[in-house]
Amino acid sequence: MPILNYNHLRYFWAVAHEGSLTRAAQRLNLSQSALSVQLQKLEHGIGHQLFERTGKRLALTEAGRIALDYADTVFQAGEELMSTLQGRPVAARQIVRVGALTTLSRNFQLEFLRPLIGRDDVELIVRSGAMRDLLTQLEAHALDVVLANSVAPRDARTPFRNHLLNEQPVSLVGHPRRRKRKFRFPEDLRTEPVLLPSLDSGIRAAFDRVMELAGIRPIVLAEVDDMAMLRLLAREQQAIALAPPIVVRDELEAGALVEYCRIPEVTESFYAVVQKRRFPNQLLAALLTERTLKRRA
Repeated sequence: MPILNYNHLRYFWAVAHEGSLTRAAQRLNLSQSALSVQLQKLEHGIGHQLFERTGKRLALTEAGRIALDYADTVFQAGEELMSTLQGRPVAARQIVRVGALTTLSRNFQLEFLRPLIGRDDVELIVRSGAMRDLLTQLEAHALDVVLANSVAPRDARTPFRNHLLNEQPVSLVGHPRRRKRKFRFPEDLRTEPVLLPSLDSGIRAAFDRVMELAGIRPIVLAEVDDMAMLRLLAREQQAIALAPPIVVRDELEAGALVEYCRIPEVTESFYAVVQKRRFPNQLLAALLTERTLKRRA
């Protein structure tokens, strides 16, 4: 069995964090050529390429990302050893990197991440952004999963896998003071202004089809691409809003908003997007398996 050279691992660790052979060589007080040779020896010893060049920068391969996680753990363990011997013990932690669409329901994100929150052995990193940026980070192995309400495109170069986590109904919700009588769907939308998600939203497209079939052109009070803002506007403006109940769950439970009606044949789907990996994050894999089993139950 090959023996890992920890000096080589430290050199790799420095290059990975610096993102540059030149800066890492300066930091380690080595020549760039000598450092390159040490990295090649490490790659030969473990049997995997750890870096690929992207312009002038070095980008981690999947094996490189896994190696960096372990290297972080190894050298963190050294710091923990010193801390423990000095009477300041620190527990080791596993890392899960999550990307989420900026507009995605915070309640859904919290529901998905709840099994990991508060665990002493887990370091949870959550980043928000646009779908394209998050998928780029996923492809570069900087994220383990992307949470979204639409599927990621799949092709031969980027074989993303879309795991359906949940499907939620979509409703019209509003302030309880507006509900003087039973809401008549879709007839009342001829005269009642409504807050809607933006035209880029899947549920907006489905809602527009329902309205078109009913021969109704709704009065749009505002179009909002952020569900958190849509929720706030519905509460503050006392307006009717189109949203999955999970988005306004807290307001519904508190009575600040009420559900007027469910929109037939309109749902919102939530996905966990991952990339096919030789070395999947085991914590995430277990979490996805658990969610899949619950959805099928």
